[in-house]
Amino acid sequence: MTIHGDHPFLPPESERSPVRRLRGRLPSPVGLWTTSYGGKRAGLTVSSMLIADGEPAFVIGLLDPDSDLWEMLHKAKTAVVALLGEPHQQLADAFGYVAPAPGGPFRMLEWTDTDWGPAPVGVTAWAGCTLATPDPPEVGWALQVQLQIAHVELAADDVPAIVHRRGRYFTV
Repeated sequence: MTIHGDHPFLPPESERSPVRRLRGRLPSPVGLWTTSYGGKRAGLTVSSMLIADGEPAFVIGLLDPDSDLWEMLHKAKTAVVALLGEPHQQLADAFGYVAPAPGGPFRMLEWTDTDWGPAPVGVTAWAGCTLATPDPPEVGWALQVQLQIAHVELAADDVPAIVHRRGRYFTV
C-alpha cells in the first residue's frame, strides 16, 4: 500500500478546469448546510455561499442538484446553515464526502434539533433558514439556492472560522 501526499482521486492540476482552478484560489467560507424531513437527516459542506444582509436577510449558495441535501431541502423547505471552525475540519470533510465517517457524518458530533433542522453543537454560529427558491436557477454545474434567514445563534466563544483555499483549510 502506498500513502499519497495528495488526494488519490484528484487529476493533475494541468488536467483540471481553469475556471475551477481560478475559483480554488479564492478563500471560501466553510459552511455546513443541514436539514431533516420524514425522520431522516441530510447535510453537505458548502463553500460556494454568501450571506446577504437586509430585511429580510438571505444565505445564497451553490448546491449540487443531485445531492441528498438538495433532495431533502426541497421537501423540508427549511435548513440550518452553520459556520465551521478550526475543530470541525474532519466534519467538513465527512459532509463533503472526501473523508470516511463510520456510521455517517451525523455521528461525529452532538446535534440540537431545531425548527429548521439539526444544528451542530459547538459551532461559532448558525442560522435557521427557510427555502426562498423552490425552483432555483441553474448556475454552471449547480443550483443557486436562496435561503431566507429566520433565526441566528452566535456562540459566546468565538471559535476561529475556517476557509477553504486550493484544497486546504486555513483559520481566519
